[in-house]
Amino acid sequence: LEKMTDLVAVWEVALSDGVHKIEFEHGTTSGKRVVYVDGKEEIRREWMFKLVGKETFTVGATKTKAAINIDAVSGFAYEYTLEINGKSLKQYMENRLKTTNTWILNLGGTDYRIVLEKDTMDVWCNGQKMETAGEFVEDGTETHFTVADHGCCIKAVSSGKRKEGIIHTLIVDNREIPEAVE
Repeated sequence: LEKMTDLVAVWEVALSDGVHKIEFEHGTTSGKRVVYVDGKEEIRREWMFKLVGKETFTVGATKTKAAINIDAVSGFAYEYTLEINGKSLKQYMENRLKTTNTWILNLGGTDYRIVLEKDTMDVWCNGQKMETAGEFVEDGTETHFTVADHGCCIKAVSSGKRKEGIIHTLIVDNREIPEAVE
């Protein structure tokens, strides 16, 4: 079994449509480069004479731009870094914490991952963009949607503090769901 013998890096990337696994094979003797996203081969290059460089591809339903940088560290040692939307994975994830809220919950024995994109107010559930209805209420806004016949609502309320901004709370069946940390 030849598959994955030259596996040099694995990353987990949390996007709105789910958590994606990116695997990279780099054959430093054959010059081979293979990129897998969620187990599916996205790029395969055999006999690359240049062992350093960059491989670009997309990830997930939103076709998010990704790139793997291959840099020589010393002699025959290489460093592999993943970029998402032009930012290092660390910078991307730190920025994502500011621009999204994520909740993980179980309804009727099924796990659901709900993501709110604060800039667009788009709501994603297990990889699907949800149909939502927004309404203004006395203390802010409510975004309503349904998951597995359960009424869901994301309340957006001002914190009253400029630094904190707006607080988003997910309510399912009249109970508040704690935010997940990914």
